[in-house]
Amino acid sequence: MQVMRADTLALRGERDVVAVRQAVRSRAAEHGFSLVDQTKIVTAASEIARNAVIYGGGGTAHIEIVNDRGRTGLRLLFEDQGPGIGDMALALRDGYTTGTGLGLGLGGAKRLCNEFHIDSEPGRGTRVTLVRWK
Repeated sequence: MQVMRADTLALRGERDVVAVRQAVRSRAAEHGFSLVDQTKIVTAASEIARNAVIYGGGGTAHIEIVNDRGRTGLRLLFEDQGPGIGDMALALRDGYTTGTGLGLGLGGAKRLCNEFHIDSEPGRGTRVTLVRWK
């Protein structure tokens, strides 16, 4: 997989979540993603970025335009150094939340993307990779 363009944004607060949303939408539009695909990847990015801020204490978002065997994709990598996730199956279940949200963030983001990978352990932080192909 070839990375065509990459940007890194800090995630420290709600303003940064908005900046990630705007950057993801901009990259998706620049590379010809449909409005539906733009909305899906922006929504997923917003959920994961917000989780990194709220539960992970902040982190980084990496936005990459990738090319793999002639197809273009948007790959997003979110990293934090927070407390990590102890029970991944529970965290991915709709309705589960440790906060005040609806508990649709991780599972919803997974459904909105073509590829979803999460790596997390208690005390090690969390790393989430999302890919949406055009």
